Amino acid sequence: MRVAFFGLFLTAAAVFAADPIPLPEHPRPDFERPEWVNLNGSWSFRFDKSDEGVKQQWFTQDNGQYPLAITVPFPWGSKASGVKDEADIGWYRRTVTLPERWKGMRVFLVVGASDWQTHGWIDGQAIGEHHGGYTPFEFELTPFAKWGEPQQITLRADDKRRDFTLYGKQGYGNARGIWQTVYLEARPATYLESVHLVPDIDRRMVTAKITLSGPAKDNLAFSLHFKPEDRSAEAKAEFQIGQMELTLPVPLRDVKLWDLDNPYLYEVKAVLEGTGIKDEVSTYFGMRKISVTKLPGSGIPYIALNNKPVYVQLTLDQSYHPDGYYTFPSDEFMKNEILISKRLGLTGNRIHIKVEIPRKLYWADKLGLLIMADVPNSWGQPTQEMFQESEYALREMIRRDMNHPAIFCWVLYNETWGLFTKVPGKPNQYLPQTQEKVAAMYRLAKQLDPSRLVEDQSPCHNDHVVSDLNSWHAYRPGYQWEKEVLDAVKNTFPGSKWNYKDGYRQTDNVPMLNSECGNVWGYEGSSGDCDWSWDYHMMMDAFRRHPQCCGWLYTEHHDVCNEWNGYVRFDRTEKFTGIEELFPGMRLNDLHSDAYLALDTELFRVFRPGATWRMPVSLSLTTDRFEGKPLTLNAEIRMWDSQGKLSEQPIKNLCPAFAAKAWDSRELGPLNIKLPDRVGAGVICLSLVDDRKIVARNFATFALRDGEQQPRQQTTDGGVTVRVAPKSFARAEWSQKQWNVLDGLKVNGAGKGFFEYTVAVPQGQWSKAVLRAEISAKRLNGKDKEGAKGDSDGDYMLGAGFHDRSANKNAYPMTSVDKWKGAVRIVVNGETVKTVELADDPADHRGFLSWGSQLRDKLLREAGSYGYLVETDIPSAVLAKAADGKLTVRFEADDKGLAIYGERFGRYPMDITFDFVK
Repeated sequence: MRVAFFGLFLTAAAVFAADPIPLPEHPRPDFERPEWVNLNGSWSFRFDKSDEGVKQQWFTQDNGQYPLAITVPFPWGSKASGVKDEADIGWYRRTVTLPERWKGMRVFLVVGASDWQTHGWIDGQAIGEHHGGYTPFEFELTPFAKWGEPQQITLRADDKRRDFTLYGKQGYGNARGIWQTVYLEARPATYLESVHLVPDIDRRMVTAKITLSGPAKDNLAFSLHFKPEDRSAEAKAEFQIGQMELTLPVPLRDVKLWDLDNPYLYEVKAVLEGTGIKDEVSTYFGMRKISVTKLPGSGIPYIALNNKPVYVQLTLDQSYHPDGYYTFPSDEFMKNEILISKRLGLTGNRIHIKVEIPRKLYWADKLGLLIMADVPNSWGQPTQEMFQESEYALREMIRRDMNHPAIFCWVLYNETWGLFTKVPGKPNQYLPQTQEKVAAMYRLAKQLDPSRLVEDQSPCHNDHVVSDLNSWHAYRPGYQWEKEVLDAVKNTFPGSKWNYKDGYRQTDNVPMLNSECGNVWGYEGSSGDCDWSWDYHMMMDAFRRHPQCCGWLYTEHHDVCNEWNGYVRFDRTEKFTGIEELFPGMRLNDLHSDAYLALDTELFRVFRPGATWRMPVSLSLTTDRFEGKPLTLNAEIRMWDSQGKLSEQPIKNLCPAFAAKAWDSRELGPLNIKLPDRVGAGVICLSLVDDRKIVARNFATFALRDGEQQPRQQTTDGGVTVRVAPKSFARAEWSQKQWNVLDGLKVNGAGKGFFEYTVAVPQGQWSKAVLRAEISAKRLNGKDKEGAKGDSDGDYMLGAGFHDRSANKNAYPMTSVDKWKGAVRIVVNGETVKTVELADDPADHRGFLSWGSQLRDKLLREAGSYGYLVETDIPSAVLAKAADGKLTVRFEADDKGLAIYGERFGRYPMDITFDFVK
């Protein structure tokens, strides 16, 4: 979005292209001049495999020597660039014409980012060199300008691997060469180098810190113009001769705060004027404050937004795109990246090991989403060169991004990457001298930006040195999270040595925050693509039981090539948790609500029919909006019986109404819940109600069992029920593979084939039989293929490449828009009685019996998988043909396989069932 009321649209962004160009918007809505020209689009390109281009002066030769066409600003090697990755060095060339109206101004070529070493020429004349891969740089063209005439710009990008450079996670897709917008910009002789706007909500003012491109040669007037509704008069100051920096306090009336619900932006225009000088820059700021405060009614330190505690619910945002790597295809896509998190009810993203594109930060500012900003890492040792690279990146990202209100924390290092020193004969070590350099980087960041929090690093080795947050990483199965969080709580206090290196301690007023969590690395060899939502549910319950932890950060926003536990897939298409079918009205967002009911530490339990569940229930309010209000608790039992039929039973008088407190955290249970007196499986649904409006929902699941298995034959009022275990098939033939899960709790056949069962018909006269079974289609996942070796074939962060998301030994791809549609044909005594379409081979919360059967040995066995309730009549005429009193029943598939679920696996507590009706 542009600041239209300033009338800044004096030039078209696509001057040099008849066709639409990629990312045509101004790349810096936080620092935008009116006179600019976007140079994105097609450039001539060539590789330099032998590094001979400089010697052979490719910068002076014509376009005929550049046989390829690359789409800027996508890194070479990415699909969006149109160029394969064939070398470490690439040369770019295009023709530009500097507008004649710019004559008398200074003209700069601005590159948003190019990795790593970039040289530039115009018409064969050198214009500059830059080292660094993440932040903008510029080359001045003014001395070589030929106004209104075509001129040739040449750029050489050298992206050879160097141990000290900040490679980050480019193994997900190497961001080679130019990867952010390139543009021309016109400025006066002396211009605004930076305009930093620092809000102070307590004093109701903003301080403008202005830096010029050089010492003022004459007195220059500076003014800051607001929208009329924000401030009626501009704020003014003057640069004296020789002055380069200026600080201007600007009082504000009727301050409009920036927060997550109302992210108001003050849009301003900074103007520098003098004899022959006029520079205009549009920018913006948000009136917000980041600090640390005590949780009301306790001494627990919390991150504060505008002096109020905020329970931070964040996600790790790798910020990668499958086709553009570091670069997104459109501004709308970047907006949607932020909306994904907003729609989930999250408070923020952690931009992981990448300096984010400014327009994506703009959308975080505009839509109200907090951002933790990482400095990228090297993969070498902590040399002086590495620290110089790290410091340069830190300084430049703070200089570029100071005005973004969304950013609340700078993260300097991650998991000690690039900080370990190799010691012969010993494990790699994080040496004391390296720790002191990290502490010095922390002090530098606080000096450069006192208005935000700073982490020395986001650790997984308990190796903080000095930090504004006592953060920690953990990846665990869901059932281990209660202990994990409780251990962190017990070890967090001022003076604690836990999570700090020797000689360092936790200081006062430091919030404790989980800064990476999930199940992805909690299983042996990682989880692969599986239903992450079950473990996530248990993890959320654990965090909300313990308010001493001020929040969490889930890995991750979207899938990448070696981690498939994103809220959405790598292409940003949707995944489905199935929560809404277990508890109608509930969504994943309910696990992020500011009102929360944390239930039993187990999400699934087994009881005998008629038992009483003494269920622990904890209330967690991370808000003051319910203070003094009466809240009530409602509950319902939803249970499926052994025929797959659903019954619903409200529970009355569960808990008396109570008055809420601000940031209330208390035990409401245990609650005594009487379970049904028959075999089945289901859900206990609890709702927290404020004035007849449901403000929190949560549930736990159960199975009611009377013995090892239900009777194989059972007389009923209307006839006889016969149950057949899926593994008891008489024959099975499959074109790809047949295998069983957990000793036959589920049977699988891939490709074309059938399962055949022999069923004895009970004695009697039967009008029909009703067959019921839980069945899904069945894909042959990578891990189940002949000769499968799993997916541990390299370090993906260092470029081992993409892989099959189903190849991991724990994988069972989570339900998503990518369906595996099949059909089952039911054939009885040679006659087809029914063909049923099978929508998918799904895995999510709905497969709660599959989750309940896992062995808890850090391996997953088709966890969360489930099928569809298939039901058909077998007519009496078919029954009459039963030879020797037996039915031959086949479940056939043409090509998409079948899975048949038993009473302890899948969604319904049933084996293959035949109800013989009189």
